[in-house]
Amino acid sequence: MTGLYSAGHSLIHRLPAGLKLFLLCAAGIGLFHLSDWRPMLAVLAGITLLYPLARLPLSVLIRQLRALAWLLVLLTVFQWWAQGWQAAVTSSARLAALLLLANLITLTTRTTATIDALTRVLSGLRLIGVNPERISLTISLALRFLPVIIEVTHEVRAAQKARGLEFSLLATAIPVIVRTLKMADDIADAIDARQG
Repeated sequence: MTGLYSAGHSLIHRLPAGLKLFLLCAAGIGLFHLSDWRPMLAVLAGITLLYPLARLPLSVLIRQLRALAWLLVLLTVFQWWAQGWQAAVTSSARLAALLLLANLITLTTRTTATIDALTRVLSGLRLIGVNPERISLTISLALRFLPVIIEVTHEVRAAQKARGLEFSLLATAIPVIVRTLKMADDIADAIDARQG
C-alpha cells in the first residue's frame, strides 16, 4: 500500500476532501456496529468496486490486497481460535474494508486538500489554545503513514521469507519496528526544520 496521491479526474477524485474524510469516519463507526459477517463481506466488496470507479488500475487494488494479506491471515487465525470463524471473517473483513477505504482516500486526495479540510473542521479549537494546523498535519500523516507501514511490513516479510524465516513473528516485528521508528524520527526532524 503506497498511500501516495494518484492524479485523476474521476468522481471520487473530484469529491471534496472534507466529504471524503467525513465518509471515512462514518464508515469506521458504521462498520464497528456491523456484527454479521455477510453484510461485512458485502461492504468489503463494495469498497473494492470503488477502486475501478476512481479509475485506478486493477494492479493498484491487487497490490493493496497483497500488502494486507499477512495481517489479515494473522487476525483471522487468532479470531478463529478465540471466537470462531464468523467473528474471524467479520473482523478481517472490517479491517480490510477500513484500510482499503483509507488508502483509496489518500490515493484520490491531495495532502494539501486533506490538511486544509481538517484545519477548517478543527478551527474552533483555537478558542481553547489548540493549534488546528498541527492536529491536521498529525492526522494527515497518520493517514499516509499507515499504508507505508503496511508496505514496509510486506517488504520485511518478503526478505524474511527469502531467508527461511517466514514463520518467525519476531524476525518480522523487530525490523518493522526499527524502520517505522526511523521513518517517524525522519518525519519529526523534517517538521522541526520546517517550523524552525
